[in-house]
Amino acid sequence: MLIHPQIDPIAIAIGPLAVRWYGLMYLIAFGLFFFLGRYRASRNPWRGATEALIDDLLFWGVLGVVLGGRLGYVLFYKPGFYLSDPLEALAIWHGGMSFHGGLLGVIVAMMFIGRKYRLGFLAVADFAAPLIPCGLAAGRMGNFINGELWGRTVDNVRDVPWAMIFRGGGPIARHPSQLYQFALEGILLFVILWVYSAKPRPRGAVAGLFLAGYGVFRFIAEYFREPDDFLGILALNMSMGQWLSLPMVLLGVAMFVWSYRNTTAQ
Repeated sequence: MLIHPQIDPIAIAIGPLAVRWYGLMYLIAFGLFFFLGRYRASRNPWRGATEALIDDLLFWGVLGVVLGGRLGYVLFYKPGFYLSDPLEALAIWHGGMSFHGGLLGVIVAMMFIGRKYRLGFLAVADFAAPLIPCGLAAGRMGNFINGELWGRTVDNVRDVPWAMIFRGGGPIARHPSQLYQFALEGILLFVILWVYSAKPRPRGAVAGLFLAGYGVFRFIAEYFREPDDFLGILALNMSMGQWLSLPMVLLGVAMFVWSYRNTTAQ
């Protein structure tokens, strides 16, 4: 088995000021979105994908990720706790973000931008979808560096020689599920969407493929990720992450099928 390297979560410290790796991963995620967006807009026939639109997508998308991610965590994971102490919901420095909540926040931002630029929500969503997975990969790498959100225990380390012992996870080998999610939801999903969207596709197809692809990959990864200790395994032996991913898969498949029946190219 392997031992988690226990990297110092603080990347740079100058006096009382400290820059954490997790914060740097967020900056990398937003930077990748910005540069990949400009690259795609300059080399592909995305109607209306101007520099101003990309700037707005980044600005409002960041707000959607932070506000939606926090609100999603409050509502999906610990509603009772935050109901008893509402002010704690504002303490984002204590941790607690939900991808599914962040996605809803980004969807609201894209609806606003689509209306502002008179392009429609689906056109903006199709442009933005291939730019998101690299940011997800950066976030999962931040989780790995912090040694958090580790995987479930491994019964036989001979079958999983890359299993790791994480600080705080006990003297038990676990799946490095952060790296699984890095590879599936980040790198693999990025490659699929980037290649698929390189040619004009029916309106809504790229966004639908993103929803379905992320939902499937997250559902798979959850089998190796340790469930939240305050929730555990829920109905039908599935975790909260899996339950939240199922609607994404269904909606994504429905959007994909609808887009090809509508066959309005980008």
